[in-house]
Amino acid sequence: MHLERWLHAVPLRLRSLFRRRRVEAELDEEIRDHLEQQVAEHIARGSTLEEARSAALRAIGGVEQRKEECRDARRVNIIEQTMQDLRYATRTLRANPGFTAVALLSLALGIGANTAIFQLLDAVRLRSLPVANPQELTEVQVPGSAGLGLGAGNNAEVTNPLWEEIRQHQRAFAGIFAWGNDQFPLGQGTEARSVRVLWVSGELFSVLGVTPARGRLFRPDDDRRGCQPAGIVVSHALWQKGLGGQGSAIGRRVTIGNERFEVIGVTPATFFGLEVGKSFDVALPLCAQALWGDILDRRDVWWLRVIGRVRPDWTLTQASEHVAAISPGLFEATALTGYTEPIVEKYRELRLEAVPAATGVSALRRTYDTALWLLLGMTALILLIACANLGNLMLARATAREREFAVRLALGASRGRLVRQLLAESLLLAIIGAAFAVGLARASSKGIVWLLSTGADAVELDLTLDWRVLAFTAAVAMLACVIFGLIPALRSSRTEPGSAMKAGGQTLTAGRERRRFQRMLVVSQIAVSLVLLVGALLFMRTFHNLVTLDPGFRQDGVVVAFVSLAPLDLPKERREPFKQQMLARVQASPLVKSAATTTNAPLSGSIWSLIVRVAGASGERTRDARFTWVSPEYLETMEIALLTGRNFDRRDTAQSPRVVLVNETFADTFLAGDDPIGKTVRTNPEPNYPETAYEIVGVVRDTKYADLRDEIPPIAFIPASQHPSPELWTAMLIRSSAPTADVVAAVRQRVGELAPEVTLEFHVLQTRIRQSLVRERLMAALSAFFGIVAVALATIGLYGVLSYVVVRRRNEMGVRLALGARPYQVVRLVMQDAGSVLAIGLVAGFLLSLLVWRSAGALLYGLEPHDPSGMMAAAGVLTAVAALASYLPARRAARVDPVTALRHE
Repeated sequence: MHLERWLHAVPLRLRSLFRRRRVEAELDEEIRDHLEQQVAEHIARGSTLEEARSAALRAIGGVEQRKEECRDARRVNIIEQTMQDLRYATRTLRANPGFTAVALLSLALGIGANTAIFQLLDAVRLRSLPVANPQELTEVQVPGSAGLGLGAGNNAEVTNPLWEEIRQHQRAFAGIFAWGNDQFPLGQGTEARSVRVLWVSGELFSVLGVTPARGRLFRPDDDRRGCQPAGIVVSHALWQKGLGGQGSAIGRRVTIGNERFEVIGVTPATFFGLEVGKSFDVALPLCAQALWGDILDRRDVWWLRVIGRVRPDWTLTQASEHVAAISPGLFEATALTGYTEPIVEKYRELRLEAVPAATGVSALRRTYDTALWLLLGMTALILLIACANLGNLMLARATAREREFAVRLALGASRGRLVRQLLAESLLLAIIGAAFAVGLARASSKGIVWLLSTGADAVELDLTLDWRVLAFTAAVAMLACVIFGLIPALRSSRTEPGSAMKAGGQTLTAGRERRRFQRMLVVSQIAVSLVLLVGALLFMRTFHNLVTLDPGFRQDGVVVAFVSLAPLDLPKERREPFKQQMLARVQASPLVKSAATTTNAPLSGSIWSLIVRVAGASGERTRDARFTWVSPEYLETMEIALLTGRNFDRRDTAQSPRVVLVNETFADTFLAGDDPIGKTVRTNPEPNYPETAYEIVGVVRDTKYADLRDEIPPIAFIPASQHPSPELWTAMLIRSSAPTADVVAAVRQRVGELAPEVTLEFHVLQTRIRQSLVRERLMAALSAFFGIVAVALATIGLYGVLSYVVVRRRNEMGVRLALGARPYQVVRLVMQDAGSVLAIGLVAGFLLSLLVWRSAGALLYGLEPHDPSGMMAAAGVLTAVAALASYLPARRAARVDPVTALRHE
């Protein structure tokens, strides 16, 4: 029965909305027929025509009244009334341009800030990869591998031998592939530029369902051990910018890492790779890695990630259980060599697991996840303050319109209709504000991405508006509408017509309730503003602490040149002599004060660790230490103090006894209280790094190693001439007082004269270190902006409420002045009222700050989330601006003319 009624009612209501004239005509005809039937019945009973028509009209109850009942039954009137309310709200807002502008600006700022941060969260964390059926993708990881000292950067990486075993023995995935990231020079000599290389197994593009924009992509038979690479696949961006965007680019030969390749295909514009935030330039098959070394056979080089598409009849849990079950055989087949037995045994005990991979992988996700959630929380607080301000404005407007509301109620309007009309204004403001917010958010999110990017590491994110962003914006707008519109509307609807239409216009009880509610809104604004101001000070001080931190060396005036000797293809025994020869030519330049080579440029993020054993008076201690191989000029170039012992010199060669310089932390960790000079440091064996005994010949000042934020680790410096396995690359540090461009040109010339094939990439050390603080810079900048906005909104809110109070209590002030009160006493009265609101808000803000910012500890440096000095400073700022906001209305109250006030009374 209910279904039949709905099947009839729904089409009728839809016709009533979209074919109104026809439905109204049908309704007229229906009522006319019913009326004629009633008239005919009365005439049959002996009534005259006039008597019959009057009786019929009485029975129906009035034609128009019956039509209204029919419209109500069809729910047409509610929609009609809503449209009337929206039209009236439009006229009202147009008649008050000042209020409308302030409201829209506040909403656009509050909603826009939330949308901008959520848009970043969506791009970094929530959005699926632009491939076919991304929800089916699963990543195979190795939990615990990053903590074994095996060289694994994280638990998601595997070695190539392990990948080949997984591919051969897995049964859980309909398709599976491996991939990795790299940097290679594109071009030759001084014209070469660094590009991002995506190493891919032959199955990658087919498993992901990626089709070529031009040419063809790799197939499984393009990636076989011992292959002659079929060519390279380039990204759509590189094809457009670097290859002219023409079809003739297919078949063109380009140089990658001093090897020539043919371009065989172009990926679609939507495909950026598998790492969110970084787009690849060139894709190479894994088998091509053999052109540059033996990494394909290395069981100690963790550089690949494995992703598969789960079979349709398998679940993620089943896939994870399957790869865990086959793990013992895989790790046994790829057992490590060259390590100590405990490490080898731990390796055999590792197990694989499968995790969702629909959103790809991202270093941004790891670095900025907590920061973005905190920023979203901060923008939510900004919106809350803006809504509180608008709530106060709505209450003030409702007070001014109290007589209008009273007249409407007296004429029969329902309180529900009055609430709906006020909510229509709020809804209209929220919709228009949300529209402005979307435009503001798009510009803001692009600006934040620009802040995230550095010259050395550009961030590329897809910031198109998807359904999640639009739904979030709509939800925030509706929430804002409820917060700032519903409560003022409900309170305004409680107006009593009789008392409101009197001269005084407002009852004492209603006035007190309204003032109490307004005070509560201002208290919430002050509390939330204190939270945001405390956060701003925490992040600004963190950024300042890191920027001014002494890393233990002099960072200004140093240019870093990353040198690749790969084009020379030198045998290992000739690599270090060539580096020394190159360094000597650079040192001979009149622009260079000093220069040195190192395997790890300071604070570059790269880490090299070895397990070491050191015997002291208290016994032998074993743990990991950071290692860096440097030329003898390193300490001089970086201006690192030698505390005791001697520096390296030309006597320390590949044939001389092995020596080491250690930092203070190394000496304290391994030899607490002992004289380190002459002690022996032994390394545990690793592939290409045999067990070696080094004699400590000196102790240097502590310096930061890979990251400014990290605690200083034990560091061992080894002469570069004693490197057990010299690589085809090095970092050259050049100290000079000359302009950077001149230094770069001089170094290029000197190296080019020796070997023009060598590729060089230059960075200013101090700039590179500052760029490593991009997260802290972002948090400091945005939190400072949010703090300023919050204080401004809270000040406006306090000023507005006190001004309202002064206006409402103008007669009282006049009476006080007439009875002998001094103006300063009136000022003090208003200021005390403001002070009580401020005190309650500050106490609430202190408690909220302790609760909110304890989750930010990992983002801070050199201070704690509950830092009292920051809270006191924030309270001081709020107190100062609140005093200013309070004084202006207080002074106006003290200038009230008693005669005018009494006459009005």
